[in-house]
Amino acid sequence: MFDDPRIQKQFEEYKESYVEPETVSKEELVEMITKDLTFASSMPVEEYTLYLKWQECQRRFPVQEVATLFGEEKQMVDQDKQKLLDECRNNIWFPEDPMDFEKLEPEMIYTSKTDMTNHSAGTWENIWNVFATMLSSMRNSSNIGRNLHYVIRDRVTKKYLGITCLTGDFIDLTPRDEYIGWEREYKTNSGKLNNSCIGSTIVPTQPLGFNYTGGKLISLLCLSDQVQNDWENNYGDKLVSVTTTSLYGKSKEHGISQYDNLKYWKKMGYSSGSLTFELTKATEKELLKYGEKHFNEKFFSLYVATRENGQPWKRDHRNRFRSFIFSKLGIPKDIQKTDHGRGIYYSILYDNTREFLRGEIEESQLIKRFDSSVDALSELWREKYARKRINSLLRDNRTMLDETLFYGDVCFMTWEETKEKYLGDVGR
Repeated sequence: MFDDPRIQKQFEEYKESYVEPETVSKEELVEMITKDLTFASSMPVEEYTLYLKWQECQRRFPVQEVATLFGEEKQMVDQDKQKLLDECRNNIWFPEDPMDFEKLEPEMIYTSKTDMTNHSAGTWENIWNVFATMLSSMRNSSNIGRNLHYVIRDRVTKKYLGITCLTGDFIDLTPRDEYIGWEREYKTNSGKLNNSCIGSTIVPTQPLGFNYTGGKLISLLCLSDQVQNDWENNYGDKLVSVTTTSLYGKSKEHGISQYDNLKYWKKMGYSSGSLTFELTKATEKELLKYGEKHFNEKFFSLYVATRENGQPWKRDHRNRFRSFIFSKLGIPKDIQKTDHGRGIYYSILYDNTREFLRGEIEESQLIKRFDSSVDALSELWREKYARKRINSLLRDNRTMLDETLFYGDVCFMTWEETKEKYLGDVGR
């Protein structure tokens, strides 16, 4: 069974209450999976990204037909969710004058620890999740393990500027690992991977993003003292570096990333990974039941077994289990994923971060690389990037100061309506 006696004990306890699930046949499951993946793989990556967003909005904020004095109309099933959407959208920052960015005083609200006194929108986690769903083209998917969620807003006006999430770093990123000089065995066994994190969500509100390079502001704030302190206070590890990846890869049509030419961030190259197509919820449910029934120990090790701290025993359990089942079912690889390597960006927070990660120096020997206070990073963004951007747009008459991007109406739209309205905004 399992070499680890603690995991073996968990398995025995799991088996005591195990009830074998009823499942579809192998042939039926293969048909369901193939149908989902064939549909997804027929789309360009931008269209597929938007399709996932449409599904997410419909799932998280369901609507229903309601009879009114003016006939049948669509309303959100949970009216509190509608109020939350309205609250968030109505409090996005808009400038009254093009140079109002000079007045901004960004602050980072750590959603798990910040008081919601005198706030009508529920919890900060609720607000973060609304913006993660409604601002970003990428799907709002939860990460198991380490997570620091922040809502970024202006300290003076209390208007929203964006969100970010810092999570446990990728296990393997070849360009990053080569830059550090990491040998895989040392990286894995030393625990030094816990001294790095990844900016998994870095999203500005609009019009801040387009007109003032708001994405660069949020990216810089990922390196702040506040993030470093929260990481160490929550997880007990010194944070010495931050990774992130761009939405798109090498394609010229997508232009440069918000991380390109950004101070303190270094471009490492491109990931060798691919974009894995998603299954519908119904198919995913059947896959899990089939896997638990026919590959019980594998299912347990990835979905049930936990470490002493309560985190999953195995990392990336969902993708690992699905890949395992796909191989057992003989699902063709050409419909599983698309070649979609992304740009890799890396920031070292200390001059000798790499020496520390290689185990050559102690934590006490780390030398701070730059002033990482929220105020200093905000000022850097304001003077080096925002001012140049807005002046350029004003000169060319290309500003979009009155336009936002908020996918709230997607909840009420068909897929074809969503595609017609928002396909051009994917990645914005």
